[in-house]
Amino acid sequence: QAQLVESGGGLVLTGESLTLSCKASGRTYSSHIIEWFRQAAGKEREYLSAIRWGTGGRYYADSVKGRFTVSRSTAENTAYLQMNSLKPEDTAVYYCGRARSLTQNPRDIDFWGQGTQVTVSS
Repeated sequence: QAQLVESGGGLVLTGESLTLSCKASGRTYSSHIIEWFRQAAGKEREYLSAIRWGTGGRYYADSVKGRFTVSRSTAENTAYLQMNSLKPEDTAVYYCGRARSLTQNPRDIDFWGQGTQVTVSS
């Protein structure tokens, strides 16, 4: 059964960078899309970015465009989210999920990883 496992979260200071990993177990097909969301305390899950596994095509929410970079390694079966210039408002639990088509709706995600906490301190 396919699973996603996130790692790389932690506590950083404002302006610092962090790279999250999302490792897929089981085969990831070229048609799959790995998407990144985050959920701050008391808020809804928010779309951040997506990457097409086959072509590497990348997509971003306006809120993170220019600061976050999504990538993937097909050899390692892992997607990454590099986050630069972090702000306290970026504090949230970050999730990766697999989808069959591009979506910004968390309800369309087939399954999620367990999430990883990112805390940005001022």
